[in-house]
Amino acid sequence: MKISAVLFVSCLMAFPACFAQQMIANGLEQGGSAVPAQVSRATSDDISREVVDATIARLPTAHDFGEWGYSRALFLLGDLNVYRRTHDPRYLTYAKAWADLHVDDQGKLDHTSTSLDSIMPGSVLIELYQATGEEKYKRGATNVYAAFKDYSRTSDGAFWHAENGKRDHQLWLDGTYMATPFIVRAGALLGQEQAADTEAAKQLLLYNKHLKDAHGPLYLHAYDESGTMSWANATTHQSSIKWGRSIGWYAMALVDVMDALPSKPKDAEEQAQRKRLLAIIQELAHDLVQVQDPATGLWFQVIDQPTVKGNFLETSSSSMFTYFLDISVKRGYIPASYHAAVEHGRQGVLSKVTTGADGRPHISDISEGTDVADLPYYLARQRPVDDFHGLGAFLLMNEEVQFNQPAMQLKGFAH
Repeated sequence: MKISAVLFVSCLMAFPACFAQQMIANGLEQGGSAVPAQVSRATSDDISREVVDATIARLPTAHDFGEWGYSRALFLLGDLNVYRRTHDPRYLTYAKAWADLHVDDQGKLDHTSTSLDSIMPGSVLIELYQATGEEKYKRGATNVYAAFKDYSRTSDGAFWHAENGKRDHQLWLDGTYMATPFIVRAGALLGQEQAADTEAAKQLLLYNKHLKDAHGPLYLHAYDESGTMSWANATTHQSSIKWGRSIGWYAMALVDVMDALPSKPKDAEEQAQRKRLLAIIQELAHDLVQVQDPATGLWFQVIDQPTVKGNFLETSSSSMFTYFLDISVKRGYIPASYHAAVEHGRQGVLSKVTTGADGRPHISDISEGTDVADLPYYLARQRPVDDFHGLGAFLLMNEEVQFNQPAMQLKGFAH
């Protein structure tokens, strides 16, 4: 569905001011975290800073912020993105305190990297090294990267989602973002750029091979090479549901890795990879606009079934898709006409940001962390307000769309 500028404007004008309040109420009915009574808000000139400040006020210490994990790391990538733009030292201090809780002065981690989820926070260490020059962060990132040396793969070379006995032989679309942006950044940091870029592109193509729906648009959430999981189709070994955020992770990984790949490929393999990834980006952009909700600019939790009872407009994936489309337009991967979908998406996400009685912003309708299962499972996911998945995705999206601020510095390590 192509969204015209006229339709976009009319949708915004018709959008009722009370909608955000009602959607928050709906989210709390589904078991989301309790927050102060909400009131609708006008868009701030710098809502990114407000979101970071609110999170720091709510979770002031590294211990409050919590364990090593990808959703917290996603928020900190957003926090550090805002730091690069504003140079507010509080934002750097906040990220450093959390990293220092989990990485010692020699770069030793307080955990083992046995899943792609546990590898993704390595990107925070690279950002901190780039911002501070402190060797501990480079050593820590090197230790995270070392996990790939013997990491388990499918028979054709795709990284398992985890090698902990529970996710063996499985690919989850989420894992592309957990692994590939970190791989290209670590490769640049450690002088292994060409090999890292090739590996990251290879992973994105393999996940496309195994998780693209052969009978329609978009992607399924997971694939089990062994075919033993209850959710695995007997023929394709794919799961059955097109979960919005998993597709959002893949979309963000695509454009972040494309930013790292050489614009002028050095050989035929690089040229073929770049050409194939560009075609995937273009196809995904087309398919996403087809399922963007015309009334709100948002996308649904189960992205291709908007009329199913219990389905809901989900904020983190909507931020991710808006980010993906915006970068794709800016890089010339897709036509400028997609900008209407970008702006419609951002305004939809902003409708989920409200000011509480505490005077601070809160973001609603964020799906909690999700396993692989059947349709009722995805529809029943709780929607905790201010969940890190939504906060982090919002920050990356808003910094890119409003301030043209890339999510990560991929090259140029000066230390």
